Amino acid sequence: MALYLMYESASGYALFLAHGLDEIGQNTEAVRNSVTDLNRFGKVVKLVGFTPFESALDALNQCNAVSEGQMTDELRNFLELTLPKVKEGKKPKFSLGVAEPKIGSHISEMTKIPCQSNDFVLELLRGVRFHFDRFIENLKPGDLEKAQLGLGHSYSRAKVKFNVNRVDNMVIQAIFLLDTLDKDINSFSMRVREWYSWHFPELVKIVNDNYLYAKVAKFIENKSELSEDKIPDLTDIVGDEDKAKEIVEAAKASMGQDLSPIDLINVKQFAQRVMDLSEYRKKLYDYLVTKMSDIAPNLAALIGEVVGARLISHAGSLTNLAKCPSSTLQILGAEKALFRALKTRGNTPKYGIIFHSSFIGRASARNKGRMARYLANKCSIASRIDCFLDKNTTAFGEKLREQVEERLDFYDKGVAPRKNIDVMKSALDVALNKDSDMDVEKPSTESSLKKSKKKKSKVETAPMAEDKPTADANGDASEEHKSEKKKKKKEKRKMEQELEQSQAPENGNVADGVSVGEETEKRKKKKKSRDEDEDVPPASEGKKKKKKSKGEDDD
Repeated sequence: MALYLMYESASGYALFLAHGLDEIGQNTEAVRNSVTDLNRFGKVVKLVGFTPFESALDALNQCNAVSEGQMTDELRNFLELTLPKVKEGKKPKFSLGVAEPKIGSHISEMTKIPCQSNDFVLELLRGVRFHFDRFIENLKPGDLEKAQLGLGHSYSRAKVKFNVNRVDNMVIQAIFLLDTLDKDINSFSMRVREWYSWHFPELVKIVNDNYLYAKVAKFIENKSELSEDKIPDLTDIVGDEDKAKEIVEAAKASMGQDLSPIDLINVKQFAQRVMDLSEYRKKLYDYLVTKMSDIAPNLAALIGEVVGARLISHAGSLTNLAKCPSSTLQILGAEKALFRALKTRGNTPKYGIIFHSSFIGRASARNKGRMARYLANKCSIASRIDCFLDKNTTAFGEKLREQVEERLDFYDKGVAPRKNIDVMKSALDVALNKDSDMDVEKPSTESSLKKSKKKKSKVETAPMAEDKPTADANGDASEEHKSEKKKKKKEKRKMEQELEQSQAPENGNVADGVSVGEETEKRKKKKKSRDEDEDVPPASEGKKKKKKSKGEDDD
């Protein structure tokens, strides 16, 4: 059975024929040793067909399809034209060797071509890749490397969807550093307290905050030099005048021992380092807040920046967090407790990192598990929105937070929360309105004045514009219509005069069995019908006149 090899290069698809190989002699080691020698390898493998890609975009699309295990129309046409045709009802006498088993199975399903992917085929394809520039005649040296480099960059850029502002690795490093700084600042502050307490032990009970203690210790240095003149400066540091006076009074009656100037200098320098670390910790927290607003705004709006960053760092990335189901996200961070419970057949943990959220602490003891499950569900939705939404918006996170608040009220007070579909619709409306507001630019005052003037001129000219086309369109027809109206008025006047004459009392005048009253009624009916038919053309009016005159003669 003949073996064809399909090779996907950066410049196009190529098909090779591996001939002169017995099935018994298909030794992988022998092929591996002969691959590097072009003379030996060229006798076994020959080029059958090659179709180049039309453009870099086409190469990227073909590469994406191959990586996903899909056969494109271009590849199918190339295989059908290059491979030998198989008669209907008969099995093919050849097989196709491919590097990826996924695309091989797809090709065999669509075209019924038998495909194989094993170590022997991979070694042959390795030799094809090694000597590919020798098989293609018109390929210049360096062209293949350029094509590979360009396709590699575009493929990786499309896969990663690289955006500098949405690199979640920065958040992971920032939250790790923030946790490390918290530990270090606490340990260093305790060291400052112990060290300076040898000199001024009463200060520990007066100043509780670590940062303020280091600041006060640096300012006081030697307690014997502290006097009432320094109370205003101490008040600025501590923020309370009574506390500053208390420090001064405690320094006068302190039980601590005296320190040498060199010891005081070292304590002062160490206190300064602790202050610098505390200030840097504040800056790092602000940096984390800004990065979270760029990377995961909805997750930060829902659960907070620090807890959201811890979830991202524990999952590895925002994409991994978005892939996690809500049940996994609920116990993220409590893996040891979970496996210990599974091993001992105990109760599994209800929450992990999300326990640090304020919602879990506000819930009652019996509702903490429910609240954790509901909050994990909303966090999963928010992380997926942040991961796959192109535009940054906090509308969904704010609405999800409102839902969690409503759920808390439902557990405590029994107030029914809104439905999820209604909340999501309102969030979509808010997000769309924000986008439209951002897109629409505010016009200047001059342009608005010009627009108002244009509107006024349009309103004034509108009735004139409506009258002109009618007059132009009708032309002479309007004059004819006026003459017809005059004729109709004259006819009405004649009819009224005739009716007045006929209404005079004539006793005993009956002609052909019809009384005068009946005739007047008939004439009135005729008058009404004529008034209704005023728009009838003048030719019909002439006929009516003749009929009237005949009726009068009969009378």
